[in-house]
Amino acid sequence: MPAVPIGRRTLLLGAGALALATACSPGRSDTTGSPETVGTTYGPVRGLRRDTGFAYLGIPFAQPPIGDLRFAAPVPPIPWQEPRDCTAYGPTAQRKPLAEVTAIPEPTIPGDGILNLNVFTPDPSTSAKLPVLVWIHGGGFVAGCSASPWYDGASFNRDGVVVVSLGYRLGVEGFLHLDGAPDNRAVLDWIAGLTWVRDNIAAFGGDPDRVTVAGQSAGGGAVWALMGTPSAKGLFRAGISASGALSQPNDRATGQAAAEFFTRRTGLSATVAALNGLGSMQIQDLQDRMRAPGADSASISPLALAPFADGALIPESSSEMLKSTAAMDIPLLLGFTKDEFGDAMGPGVSDALLRAPSYRVAEARAARGIPTWLYEFTWASTAPDYPGMSFHCLDIPFAFDLLAASGVTAVTGPNPPQTLADAVHRSWVSFVTSTDPGANWPRYALDRRETMVWSDTPRVTSDPFAAQRPNWLG
Repeated sequence: MPAVPIGRRTLLLGAGALALATACSPGRSDTTGSPETVGTTYGPVRGLRRDTGFAYLGIPFAQPPIGDLRFAAPVPPIPWQEPRDCTAYGPTAQRKPLAEVTAIPEPTIPGDGILNLNVFTPDPSTSAKLPVLVWIHGGGFVAGCSASPWYDGASFNRDGVVVVSLGYRLGVEGFLHLDGAPDNRAVLDWIAGLTWVRDNIAAFGGDPDRVTVAGQSAGGGAVWALMGTPSAKGLFRAGISASGALSQPNDRATGQAAAEFFTRRTGLSATVAALNGLGSMQIQDLQDRMRAPGADSASISPLALAPFADGALIPESSSEMLKSTAAMDIPLLLGFTKDEFGDAMGPGVSDALLRAPSYRVAEARAARGIPTWLYEFTWASTAPDYPGMSFHCLDIPFAFDLLAASGVTAVTGPNPPQTLADAVHRSWVSFVTSTDPGANWPRYALDRRETMVWSDTPRVTSDPFAAQRPNWLG
């Protein structure tokens, strides 16, 4: 989402974090036959043995997007013979954090091979056939990464679920309409990652027919965009959108307007020829100039660098998807936090960007009887920097059951309730396993509009947004 300080915590990366930044790379031959080494369609990879299973980090699912591939559709990796040492996270597309302050620790890791993914599995054997959660990170489509400790798959592995987290091109490189390049290049990256999962996850103990794609914020918007992308059909069977940017994909006109605005702000034409020779930090600088506040900012969407309906890869905008049958045949669990951005962006913005679009999706799907489950996360932080707020992405460490992960108590306060993490996580595990969150949480339907409220005492509430409905549905 847009860069907004929702607290005063500053993310500092020390030498310890940078030590984890080594990319997955070819290593020495491993002839022991140990389960840490798994074969993929491109070559063997060696991972880490852990208490909950195994982690394989920084596996390339496409070639580095550099040179002629910088603004091209993703190209499959060049095969390798010797086992690759995949024991550390690979490079990230993020060149700097979204803002000076952040709730989620998401390191910036240098390198060109940003189209990589991480696999966390309890049992890397082809006979396991475990359900799979594919995680797409947030960050307003311009920042974030898959290497956060909040996205570790340990607790899901403990409960019999394989987790895959993937990186993708961001901002200008991923989403800006450019003459000479395919549109929605980051969406093509997501599809390439999901295709890798389809072709390889069985070797890591996963079932390619039981894949759920999930994400938070921009990642939740990615889930919705993929549900309306025909070429992604069959790559996953269910979706989870946590505080998702479900106003995306924008319409085609918004994508064109973003390219024109880029040229006005930077003086460079929105073409591959104009940008391909620039360094990554030069592109970052141009992106910053495009997104900087100004008198002309009102003429552009706050999420201008985001998926848009290009008429080919993504046929319809989000508003059109709600009126058609697109994206309507896949079970979806979605929701939002009570406060999201609070007052940091001015009154109504949290509703306009996150809460109302998610509600509209739930309503439209319920009208067609499509399996949908809606939640609101209301548990409030006790941390001094976030007093009494149920803010954007606070629910993620509860969903991943990682309350002891780095940086969590700084935003939750001391002793966040493990019982709530147990409940939220259990519902996600159930949904990924069976496409139903269980726990007496009924589908969202227009007769009762039953919604899960995640609080100290989780409960299902009937029609909790009756007062907001006239404004949210417009």
